[in-house]
Amino acid sequence: MSVTVRVPAKVNVQLAVGAARADGFHDLANVFLAVGLYDEVTVTPADGLRVTCEGPDAARVPLDRTNLAARAAIALAERYGRTPDVHLHIVKDIPVAGGMAGGSADGAGALLACDALWGTGASRDELLEICAELGSDVPFSLVGGAALGTGRGEKLTALETGGAFHWVFAMADRGLSTPAVFREFDRLTADRDVPGPVACEALLDALAAGDPDALAATVSNDLQPAALSLFPELSGTLAAGRAAGALAALVSGSGPTTAFLVRDAGSAREVAGALRASGTCRAVRTAAGPVPGATVL
Repeated sequence: MSVTVRVPAKVNVQLAVGAARADGFHDLANVFLAVGLYDEVTVTPADGLRVTCEGPDAARVPLDRTNLAARAAIALAERYGRTPDVHLHIVKDIPVAGGMAGGSADGAGALLACDALWGTGASRDELLEICAELGSDVPFSLVGGAALGTGRGEKLTALETGGAFHWVFAMADRGLSTPAVFREFDRLTADRDVPGPVACEALLDALAAGDPDALAATVSNDLQPAALSLFPELSGTLAAGRAAGALAALVSGSGPTTAFLVRDAGSAREVAGALRASGTCRAVRTAAGPVPGATVL
């Protein structure tokens, strides 16, 4: 018997970042939107814990116990007094180290798949508690849709959306380390007071109305200057997307994937074609959201 779970990528339509806390984390106001790019995690009983991976950039995915999927299986097994004897096979389609929560998606997918395989009967709150222990973005990967993440991003409040939002994503030719981007954020803001992060009411209203123009006027990412400082070439990708007619262009999360909000599926095809022709990125994908979170297939 095996269980397969499909998990979506995310884009941050707002990422407000506070000053570093004593524990090294940052308080966030993180408005997540799950979009239709997916990883799949298949869990099969085995003699021990093993991780394999296929798909774009699979060679960059760790296959040891540092992998979030492996850590999720171990965490659930420990909680229920069993050994994590499973083969975890990940089919990747979410960019690796791209700021779209691909690793977090794999963690949430493995957790839900192991729960189903082992019949642990864990409650949703228990699964979310384990997700929060695994990483700040993992709880949202489990629930999907649209949500405001506070604390370090793990405390979620579901948000209403009035329709689908269409996106184009441009993948860079190398990754960015999330901890490195936060360290650069700290360096760039060292000489000023960083305000506490607050969700933008106009942005939340735009999501609820399903209004892409209003959303475009309010999207923001406090980590974007840090990502551009470490990866200046991303400025060219952002400019190419804007020139092609995107309503808004921003770095997705900690980057280096860049995200372009467009009005509809036809506009997405046009902007995607222009970005492919621009020579400023490695690959281009289109997707819409919100979509559901981790789902057993």
